[in-house]
Amino acid sequence: MRHRTRVTAPAVALLGTAAVLATGAPALARPFSAGEKSGDARTGGSTPAPGSETLGDPVYPALGNDGYHVHAYDLDLAYDATTRLVDATATLRIRTTQDLSRLSLDALGLDVSAVRVDGRDAAFEQADEKLRITPARPLCARTDATVFVTYSADPRRTLPHTAWVPTPDGFAICPQPNSAHTVFPCNDHPSDKAGFTFRITVPSGLRGVANGLLTGVEKLPGDRTAYAYRSRSPIATELVQITVGDYVVKDRPGPHGLPLRDVVPAARAAALEPALALTPGQVAWLEDRLGAAFPFETYGLLPCNSDDPDAFDFTGLETQTLTLYKPNFLLQGEAKIGSHMMHELVHSYFGNLVSPATWADLWLNEGHADFYGLLYRYERGWPDSLGLTTMEARMKDTYARGDQWRHDSGPVAAPNEVDLFDSQRYLGGVLVLYAFRELVGEDAFHAVERTFLDRFRRRSASTEDYIAVAGEVTGQDRSGFLRDWLYGTTTPRMPGHPDWTVTPVTPSLATPHSLRGGHHHDNSATL
Repeated sequence: MRHRTRVTAPAVALLGTAAVLATGAPALARPFSAGEKSGDARTGGSTPAPGSETLGDPVYPALGNDGYHVHAYDLDLAYDATTRLVDATATLRIRTTQDLSRLSLDALGLDVSAVRVDGRDAAFEQADEKLRITPARPLCARTDATVFVTYSADPRRTLPHTAWVPTPDGFAICPQPNSAHTVFPCNDHPSDKAGFTFRITVPSGLRGVANGLLTGVEKLPGDRTAYAYRSRSPIATELVQITVGDYVVKDRPGPHGLPLRDVVPAARAAALEPALALTPGQVAWLEDRLGAAFPFETYGLLPCNSDDPDAFDFTGLETQTLTLYKPNFLLQGEAKIGSHMMHELVHSYFGNLVSPATWADLWLNEGHADFYGLLYRYERGWPDSLGLTTMEARMKDTYARGDQWRHDSGPVAAPNEVDLFDSQRYLGGVLVLYAFRELVGEDAFHAVERTFLDRFRRRSASTEDYIAVAGEVTGQDRSGFLRDWLYGTTTPRMPGHPDWTVTPVTPSLATPHSLRGGHHHDNSATL
């Protein structure tokens, strides 16, 4: 369905647009490998052509755009507390991978008023979820260019999907998996990570916060304040956080001098302090377990100032360096929240430091987050939602469900858009990691984990990348074993547990969890 179309150039500047729209973009024949993005091998040609409007993701085939990579985003947003609207500019520094007569960005629900490419006005058109840009001059392959987009947005606008989370005093955002482009025009795919800087202008009395570290505060005319932030590491668009509200920022030391920063609604700061105080110990536990220092310049929690149960469809979201939470969740005791807090913290490594190459690789994020989150729970003797108190007991129960889950939701590493956040990606992913650890032993398993994180840090990695590291580190080909567990339609035998059995499939139970409750993220076993 076409949501909105706007053309701001003479018709001659957009010749050929209709012909391009009439043809579908081909899907990729295989997933992206680490550090690779579609188009890297292109050499360019003498005749510029429009860039493809897809990166061929197996779950979201329309998401992303080819023909360039984004090196950096500079986002400048101004929030008006009276109208509750946002005026913004997005500056993208890109590098082309082919000669381009036109390029596109993902954009939905943004009222674009102007586009410039390398300082020159560019023609643009908004259609479906794309912003198509025709530069005044074609772009040559393997060259740098700057794209500048002026736009406005209404965080309360009704859209097919949105990242905006309106609050009584401002907003937060939850971009995962495919909604960052409702906040800023972008190449909205985790394989195209980029640097980010932010400038957030708000009425005095409110505070603007984003990923990374605060680099400046500027008092402006009209009783306004601008806050500037910069991330030291690249960020996938789905992990961006921008929030405005009546916040206090609470700083505390973490392990090895890591600065911890919590962004808390002022009225709830005291009530939330017991939960916030848990973070230093959790970081220390995870660093010891993974054998790796925390990978970013800071970490902290953002309890969003909203009690609306439908504000967003998850408990916590691992936006980079600043995890978004529903505040009421964090008002519970440690035994109720500690395991899931660890789940979200683990995403700083699996999901943020190493991002998925495609959305079919989500199990690498969620399986690892649940794996370590459950270990943390059981070490402390906290029963899980089933009343179980050991990883072995939970995995035996999960193993019995294996064929039913594969029947209902597909294999662990083969999701579709409807069941992407089903339990199969979470607890099913844990079962794969548990089986692999049972096969190779504790020491070899942790060596694989450390090597994977080190090799693909600050980049994206695929399921095949993990399989390759598993074989390399253990000195044996593990591809058959892992592919059976990740892609098989039946559950393989569990190493070391010949007595474990799988319950036969019951066709009447063939409705996946996510289909019963909508597109929910809260299938984590750590809740």
